[in-house]
Amino acid sequence: MTTEEEFKNGQVLLIDKPLTWTSFQAVNKLRWAIRQAFSIKKIKVGHAGTLDPLATGLLVICTGKMTKQINTFQGQEKEYTGTFVLGATTPSYDLESEIDNRFPKDHITEKQIHETTHQFIGKIEQFPPIFSALKKDGKRLYEYARAGETVEIKSREVEISEFEITQINDLELKFRVVCSKGTYIRSLAHDFGKALNSGAHLSELRRTRIGEFKIENALTPQEFIDKLPLK
Repeated sequence: MTTEEEFKNGQVLLIDKPLTWTSFQAVNKLRWAIRQAFSIKKIKVGHAGTLDPLATGLLVICTGKMTKQINTFQGQEKEYTGTFVLGATTPSYDLESEIDNRFPKDHITEKQIHETTHQFIGKIEQFPPIFSALKKDGKRLYEYARAGETVEIKSREVEISEFEITQINDLELKFRVVCSKGTYIRSLAHDFGKALNSGAHLSELRRTRIGEFKIENALTPQEFIDKLPLK
């Protein structure tokens, strides 16, 4: 069992973030639980890389002095699995918003789907989604989007080292991606649909790895809390 002193000196916690939770909620839940378990007034707790509420999977959470390593962990390679849905787009590129456009899809073959992944391997230019937490002029992009305001978004270079379609089930494509910091899988879904002369959006996303940290070694927030000493 981890002690109060060990949490203060610094721990790296691997947490499996539940669906609909924000990364901030997960951090707050763990911070509160640690403070309650040891009657601590204050302890530093932070996460190394945001996951959207509609995504699940690996969240690296640091406590105490290990929070100084957050930037290092954020910069490491990440792996995701999930599902793209062909034939329709949404403004947020995922299920946070309603379908806004439908596209033909009958022309798409399985061979074409697999071949199109090659276009996205390596260094690519990618536009972040307007529904994202990136800041422009002091405001989050999603704040502009929700207010119906148009804002210019610049592309940025990201790197995808592995991208494979692991299963094709009619309109649903299961995938696995290994990528650099700053890659938006929602944008990849959107761009992949365009490359197929159709449309696509992300319906499911799970982060399975950050650097050497793997989801198999992660605990749910409740499992973590259950391991703390009872008050």
